[in-house]
Amino acid sequence: MKQFLVRYKWKIVGVFLGALAGFLYWYYIGCTSGTCPIQSNWHTSTLYGALIGYVFPNSPGKGKKESSAKPENL
Repeated sequence: MKQFLVRYKWKIVGVFLGALAGFLYWYYIGCTSGTCPIQSNWHTSTLYGALIGYVFPNSPGKGKKESSAKPENL
């Protein structure tokens, strides 16, 4: 279990923070008329926030840098 938490700590933190942000967005800004499919229910807003929180830490361009052998000026 400890290895799992260490290996996926940023994904877990991202999902938790995204879900929290989604819930807070629904609570303070959400749609009260019910016509907004994502913002009208707390559970959909929280799930979408968790999804964004999962994708954001795993976005390309972060982490490992690829070394490219570029030829010098020709």
